[in-house]
Amino acid sequence: MKSDARKLGWAVVGCGGVARDYVIPALEGSTNARLVAICDADAEALIRSPADDVARYTALSGVLADKDVEAVYIATPNHLHAAMTEACAAAGKHVLCEKPMALTPQDALRMVSACQRAGVHYATAFDQRHHAAHRRLRTLVKEGALGTITQARIHYACWLPADWAPRNWRIDPEQAGGGAMIDLAPHGLDLLEVLLGDEWQTLTALLQRRVHDYAVDDGAVLMGQFKSGALGLLQVAYNCPDAYPRRTLELIGTRARALAYNTMGQTPGGALSLTDARTGEEKWLHLWPEEDRSPFLNQVESFSTCVLEDRPQPFAPERDVRLVGLLTQATHAGRAFPPCH
Repeated sequence: MKSDARKLGWAVVGCGGVARDYVIPALEGSTNARLVAICDADAEALIRSPADDVARYTALSGVLADKDVEAVYIATPNHLHAAMTEACAAAGKHVLCEKPMALTPQDALRMVSACQRAGVHYATAFDQRHHAAHRRLRTLVKEGALGTITQARIHYACWLPADWAPRNWRIDPEQAGGGAMIDLAPHGLDLLEVLLGDEWQTLTALLQRRVHDYAVDDGAVLMGQFKSGALGLLQVAYNCPDAYPRRTLELIGTRARALAYNTMGQTPGGALSLTDARTGEEKWLHLWPEEDRSPFLNQVESFSTCVLEDRPQPFAPERDVRLVGLLTQATHAGRAFPPCH
């Protein structure tokens, strides 16, 4: 796209670490998006945000009244997503909302319905869909390079103590709606569907509070089956030391096994290999530098392109509503976790 092409005007609402370190730089480096405003109820968060020459608001009403704002990236605590999306839609603003899109499937449906009534675009911010290695892997699966997929496994974890941030809303059950499972599992649930071109048919979960003494789970294992018959396993945690290998994705097929290492997360890079089922030879696949960009940059440009060209987003929001329903059912079924000892 030419540098003088029209750019979609964006506001970022919620200026925590992800917005500050990844979303705002992506918008500032985009060829078809421009950052025009940031918003946070915490004035100090606005000060810490690196954005230059943009409007700054401490209330959503300022964003909604700003005529330069055409799209809003919602990066607030989870319990605010539904109401903010409805308000943005009513003001004619397109919405890209952080995962999980909502705490209940009813709220998720409200969000999608509000955007459809207003005629604005909605998408959930699953940046993992847009990682270069995952894009390559999706193509390999579609082309049959792995053969018949029998199992898919993801380990996505981190270390998150209670004092990780001054106001650590991720361990507040009212604001987050849960702990490690609701925060980390949506990425894997969505990504495996995208990679396999398949849908979860069943999903169960086991939750734990094993290490950290806070009111939500600090780890979970999710197990399920896809419509094709493939099995899926996700391990997510807030209780995994960061020094351990903790970001792996494995697809096991009848022709090859794919292993993605350190591709889960907010940054580009990582490694992707295929192991031949016949010879056992492992071949590492290399990404071209122009491919290996920030997944957040790829995401905001993809969303902006669809808005500017007036075409549907590549992933229908109805599938995100369905995933919220699956996650909610699994969460309730697995809540009986023992307390931290």
